[in-house]
Amino acid sequence: MQYRTLGRTGVQVSSLALGAMNFGRMGRTTQDEVTAIVDAALEAGVNLIDTADVYSAGESEEMVGKAIAGRRDDIVLATKASLPMGDERNHQGSSRRWLVTELDNSLRRLGVDHVDLYQIHRWDPSTSDEETLSALTDLQRAGKIRYFGSSTFPAYRIVQAQWAAREHHLGRYVTEQPSYSILQRGIETHVLPVTEEYGLGVLVWSPLSSGWLSGAVREGREITSNRSAFMPQRFDVTFTANRARLDAVERLAEVADEAGLTMIQLALGFVTAHPAVTSALIGPRTLDHLHSQLAAADTVLSADVLDAIDTVVAPGVDLAAHEKNDAPPALLDAALRRR
Repeated sequence: MQYRTLGRTGVQVSSLALGAMNFGRMGRTTQDEVTAIVDAALEAGVNLIDTADVYSAGESEEMVGKAIAGRRDDIVLATKASLPMGDERNHQGSSRRWLVTELDNSLRRLGVDHVDLYQIHRWDPSTSDEETLSALTDLQRAGKIRYFGSSTFPAYRIVQAQWAAREHHLGRYVTEQPSYSILQRGIETHVLPVTEEYGLGVLVWSPLSSGWLSGAVREGREITSNRSAFMPQRFDVTFTANRARLDAVERLAEVADEAGLTMIQLALGFVTAHPAVTSALIGPRTLDHLHSQLAAADTVLSADVLDAIDTVVAPGVDLAAHEKNDAPPALLDAALRRR
């Protein structure tokens, strides 16, 4: 396992981090399965675990808390907030009112007195940066969080938040957690240059592109993954974007074969090769998934392999741009672009 410094924090984290989105009802995993996955990941050298309040409505945090009991100090523990936690209109967002309340809920579910990294899951356009950063700064000073970061923020919002922290003499985001894979390279255009400029740690999610790069998705093969069961539109190859992804996967499989790599090694080796990336979040649902992903822990792609990948999907290109989660609100809500 390789280790890298998380931005400018001085904290050393593994290049592969354990994402807990599949823990609980969403991934149909039991507590025993989650504990076995956590045990195996830690034994392999993973020292960063990332979860969120919204994953299986808090169940993921509860399972992670039970799995790490007795070894909290050996783990860099991260969670997130801001996505809706129910129908109550104020049980979401990044207001002081909600963040203070929901962090306490997360700490209770995790069974800990602090988290190492608290992340705003999505930019909240209805809340000012000063409001959010002042709340996070106070929570940090209270000892409930060590650092705070953003997740899936557009590049201009990352810059704006850095400016607001300086303008108002507040703590700043020290990490960003964007989506990044061979098939979704858009963040190379704006987000990664910004994170490098400000010295942010980068924890990338979906490096296997929702399973497209797992090796299980191939031409002529039925797609039966857990993800395809509840997100069938992302795998319907009659859609133009999905057809393009499948065509790219077939070409990437040839690149992997010629290099003597699995598709997972190719995919994870690609994202961790970028100098701006600190860690890739893997989200196994089973022990077999975990072991196949851990096999990429020390994968280093040659320049020839990286060049070959560039010929399949060009730098800065998203093959499924409609799946991006960082679009300005006015692109998604017509009322915001009408006078």
